[in-house]
Amino acid sequence: MKATSVLVVSCALVLGSGLSPASPGESPFPRHPTFTTQALTPLAIEGLTGDASGNLYTTGRAAPPALCPVWKISGPTLAVVGFLPNPAASPCNPSGITFDRAGNLYVADAGSGGVIWTLPPDERTPPTATGFATGVPGTNGLAFDRHGHLWTGDGTTGQGRVWKVGPLGGVCESTSGPSFVGCEEAFRVQPMANEANLVLAVGGVGRDVRTLPPGAITVTATTRNAQNTAGSQPLVANGVAFNREGDLYIADTARGAIWKAELDRHGNLTSPTGCDTTFTPNTLCLDNVFVAHPYLEGADGIALDAAGNIWVDANERNAVVVVTKDGRVAEVFRNPVSSMGLRNAADTPEGDTRILEFPTSPFLLGTKFCTANSDGDRRDNSPRAAGEINGGAGNARGKVSCMDQDLTVPSLRLPVH
Repeated sequence: MKATSVLVVSCALVLGSGLSPASPGESPFPRHPTFTTQALTPLAIEGLTGDASGNLYTTGRAAPPALCPVWKISGPTLAVVGFLPNPAASPCNPSGITFDRAGNLYVADAGSGGVIWTLPPDERTPPTATGFATGVPGTNGLAFDRHGHLWTGDGTTGQGRVWKVGPLGGVCESTSGPSFVGCEEAFRVQPMANEANLVLAVGGVGRDVRTLPPGAITVTATTRNAQNTAGSQPLVANGVAFNREGDLYIADTARGAIWKAELDRHGNLTSPTGCDTTFTPNTLCLDNVFVAHPYLEGADGIALDAAGNIWVDANERNAVVVVTKDGRVAEVFRNPVSSMGLRNAADTPEGDTRILEFPTSPFLLGTKFCTANSDGDRRDNSPRAAGEINGGAGNARGKVSCMDQDLTVPSLRLPVH
């Protein structure tokens, strides 16, 4: 496969969120945008990236012993360009995906104890990926900084760790405990809770965000009861992206927030840490929350445009949200309500091609905005059996949806320079 630096273009919508609408003729943003399915995948997907030729890339989650495929997407066509190892003892679980400046592809895989795989460019026969970094539990979003370091968070482990991996790769945590080689734990996003001050294994510091389903809430005239703590959402270090100044934004899924970690010109953290002594000393202070908003609940993958706007997939709400450089929040798109009173499906098969189904990873490619959909069974997307994917036509398990309207604001090249 062949890939070069990507010119990414996007914009921010200024409607319906408390943002001041632009004067007639001033707004470069699509009004009332719509989406259409570009490609269906036979396996579940999460991450999404693209190359300078206009191709998109994603990875499928296969059952062992089948290898997990890496697909290049040209229009509706899928072409396998590589594979991830898939051991039965710890099946692959790919999520984040990105290119470096040389055109090598990197995939975050929370399976096998957490591995970041890499695939070389220009291979005629689809290769099997090799390990770039190991011992990266929960690795999720991926982003390169201007120095060639690869950054990632710890996803559903819920500890909030953010790692910086050197240009040659490395080991982030050994099986016998923290032992960093070519990798460092740069900081932590404050987790939702920790185990300090436990009493009879109950308690701790922090709070709990209940996600429905699998949790349940029953309400009567006199009581309100929550059931099934398996519905808790611990994920605070999810999607990552750099701005033009070299600072790192981190999507906080549980809080519905975006953190901003300020870095010096060498890529070292300058943001304050250690404000809450119940958490580890390298935990970011809450002042580092750039913005928190109900629109951002379920914030998953993020992508930036040239104006510094942050595009966010709010997966639990089947929505796309934009956060401006000065912290204003706008909802760009959310699935309409069907005749069943839900946002998990349309009323017709044709309508299902125009909705999002648990969007997880946005990518801005030229004048296109696209997103992967993983069909998680949560909140607005529940029950997930409805809709176009999760066993729909052609036994599709994932899909890539693209905005029908063109974007006009020029954007960053990736990796950020």
